Amino acid sequence: MSVIDRLRYDGKRALVVGGATGMGAAAAKSAGELGAEVIVLDYAPVKFDVAKAIQVDLRDPASIDAGIDEIGGPVHAVFSAAGIADGADLMKINFIGHRHLIDRLLEKNQLPSGSSICFISSVAGMGWENDLPLLTEFLATPDFAAADSWSKAHESEGIIHYGFSKKAINAYVATQGYHLLKKGIRINAICPGPTDTPLAQANADLWLTFAQDYRDETGSKVHTPEQMGDVMAFLNSAAAFGINGITLLVDYGHTMASLTGAYPPGKPIIDLIMGRVQLT
Repeated sequence: MSVIDRLRYDGKRALVVGGATGMGAAAAKSAGELGAEVIVLDYAPVKFDVAKAIQVDLRDPASIDAGIDEIGGPVHAVFSAAGIADGADLMKINFIGHRHLIDRLLEKNQLPSGSSICFISSVAGMGWENDLPLLTEFLATPDFAAADSWSKAHESEGIIHYGFSKKAINAYVATQGYHLLKKGIRINAICPGPTDTPLAQANADLWLTFAQDYRDETGSKVHTPEQMGDVMAFLNSAAAFGINGITLLVDYGHTMASLTGAYPPGKPIIDLIMGRVQLT
């Protein structure tokens, strides 16, 4: 098998959760171009060609279950891309609903050996290791209802925000890599730098200006959804067979340059990683 064959998705089904717009749509198109049968689950309408589009509400486990029933058959690649910036349903849409979907696919044996999962995280989720005891407590919740109750019980403490939802993704990926690999399933996430999506445009003053000084100095531009979709397609392909349980930075090297001091003005990202500030 050639490297091109390993990158391709011929004969495979790709499930994109939140694939109507933004990075999810880009991932759906990348997987489709590589030969996948693409199924999109989203609350919003899908306005490009896919094998099947199913309306699902990640706030409602019954809706997720119905969507999985409609899929039927195996899923070889899951792209967990849906997310919002804030609001009462933040944790459900950004993490709890995705975890419920993965749990149901596993229960129904719809993720065969050789399949893979890729989440979209964020620079806002960096530094998750500093909060590992709290994240471990949250991830120990056994199901959708328990996770939702835990989140609501901690809202008054100020820890439930966009950044926490992304830290939950990173911790989930790191802790589940071992357990899923025993079933032959890989799980990873990408941590995008500022990317020009509808969600980012709605929060442009904060999200799209972040690290602008670094981009100016390196001649880089804000990332495109297509760049992120391509990386996700790689991580979920057979070409990435040895990559498991990681959150991959896709940020032109901004974080590593800041951590090492190669880019001295990178203090804001260091403060984020060390938990001294929160990107909300």
